[in-house]
Amino acid sequence: MLNRLFPMPLHSCILVTVWLLLNDFSMGHLVLGTALAIVIPWIAAPLSDPHARVVKPFRAIRYIGMVLVDIVVSNFEVAGRILRPNHHLQPGLIALPLDLTGHFPLSILASTISLTPGTVSVDFSEDLKWLYIHALHIDDEQQLINHIKTRYEEPLREIFAC
Repeated sequence: MLNRLFPMPLHSCILVTVWLLLNDFSMGHLVLGTALAIVIPWIAAPLSDPHARVVKPFRAIRYIGMVLVDIVVSNFEVAGRILRPNHHLQPGLIALPLDLTGHFPLSILASTISLTPGTVSVDFSEDLKWLYIHALHIDDEQQLINHIKTRYEEPLREIFAC
């Protein structure tokens, strides 16, 4: 009974605590915060992927740092390409073969690619074996594929052990 009411008890406690820290402590806020702490995890529970568990948390922290650096560096690279007077962009669509499995790790990979300026995740194939990516400039398609696989996909496979 309690599992159905509180599918994610830790998340519920965190939600109530954050709600009370952000608002005045009063009976109304306590009741509203508790109601939200019950409803939000209850709605979100079916969306969670029970198979996606971080097995290497320190590797995950390094991955986040690496992605943040890549975002900053890519911003400058894209700005440099666009602001050149005679920029010759070679945009294109590539198909990235995937070794990664699991909906959550695949979503992280697609989000990482889309967050990095110059690339956007377009779609997954039906069997989730390919990720289609639009790139602003492609010098060498295979080099871009290798870069994404080694820089992003391999660390995610380590982090989630999939």
